[in-house]
Amino acid sequence: MAKRTSAPARTNGTRPFSRFEWMIAGRYLRSRRRETFISVIAGFSFAGIMLGVATLIVVMAVMNGFRSQLFDKILGLNGHVIVQPMDSPLSDYAGVAQRIAGVSGVVSAIPLVEGQALASGENASSGVLVRGIRDEDMSRIPGVSNNIRLGALADLTPKGGVAIGTRLAMSLGLALGDRLTLVSPKGNVTPLGVTPRIKSYPVVAIFEIGMSEYDSTFVFMPFEEAQIYFNMDGQASAVEIYLRHPDLAGTLRPQIETAAERQVLVTDWRERNATFFSALEVERNVMFLILMLIVLVAALNIISGLTMLVKDKSHDIAILRTMGATRGAIMRIFFMTGAAIGTIGTFAGFLLGVVICLNVETIRQFIGRLTQTDVFSPELYFLSQLPAEMDTGETVSVILMALGLSYLATLYPAWRAARLDPVEALRYE
Repeated sequence: MAKRTSAPARTNGTRPFSRFEWMIAGRYLRSRRRETFISVIAGFSFAGIMLGVATLIVVMAVMNGFRSQLFDKILGLNGHVIVQPMDSPLSDYAGVAQRIAGVSGVVSAIPLVEGQALASGENASSGVLVRGIRDEDMSRIPGVSNNIRLGALADLTPKGGVAIGTRLAMSLGLALGDRLTLVSPKGNVTPLGVTPRIKSYPVVAIFEIGMSEYDSTFVFMPFEEAQIYFNMDGQASAVEIYLRHPDLAGTLRPQIETAAERQVLVTDWRERNATFFSALEVERNVMFLILMLIVLVAALNIISGLTMLVKDKSHDIAILRTMGATRGAIMRIFFMTGAAIGTIGTFAGFLLGVVICLNVETIRQFIGRLTQTDVFSPELYFLSQLPAEMDTGETVSVILMALGLSYLATLYPAWRAARLDPVEALRYE
């Protein structure tokens, strides 16, 4: 009986991502003199991905910080929910506020008197929004109580005195202790008609919220004095409600309406600021798509650079194939060459973006001093400082997107290299 001879062992090529493949890929990343042009394209690809990722991270962080700061300042001064009377004046404001404050999830319910007036100082005048707040409620408004720069809210006694913002004080030329004159069209009724009401109050406190619109518009005065000034004796304009979390506004709305025990109009912060925050969200998404094109263009540069490298290295590829390298090995070599550019560029862009985000306000001030301009004008952007707030999930998404585009860009040139016929490549050698 004849013995069965064993077949020769088949070689399966190198192990995937072996040291040999990494060595060849690393060699192709280092250019020689005749490969300078290819190296320049790789450098542009690296720089494009790095700047694209850094720009995306910085812009998204600034947009997040801008939205977060506006959100905190708007809701720090205005309640999350506003209750206004419908069928009759809000003369039972104390009972309504007390009942609403007892609802689970409500932090405080603050009655207020609100009206518009003309504020005058030494040499200027400006339209303002006057709010009358009870003494015990003034400390419950975090946007004001936590941002007093001069004076004290305790000096807002029922006998008079007002608190104004820093920008209003600057525009009217007022300092602590000066008198602010308020002119309201809703004055006394006389046989000749309604005469404007003019009264002056000492400035006992100056606050700075950090939002130019609020710092130049709001005037706070004692609740009883505001009732007298706006002819609202025994009444309130509305009840402002602060919740434990702003997102509870929709959930607690029915309970607040029930607790009011009267016909009221209930509006929350989402309704009052829907257009503003929707515009910010649209701008944020559009900026992300536009800046993503920077990374896409850099990825296309990887395609062109690798394609030229494959054409230049066709002789080397043919020799490697004749020496036993498989198509998979060739494909992995060129994939690693392009992926290295994308990976290093992405993480370099991440580090650059983090450094810029951590020092964005310092950079803004330096550019402002260098160009002698106000780079982030509070009058245009509402905030006095340039905020940056990095979101972990968003940053990871940017990194994964950049890596994904970079890796996809290497597939076609690597596939072309693997499909190269060694016979054709060496035919004319």
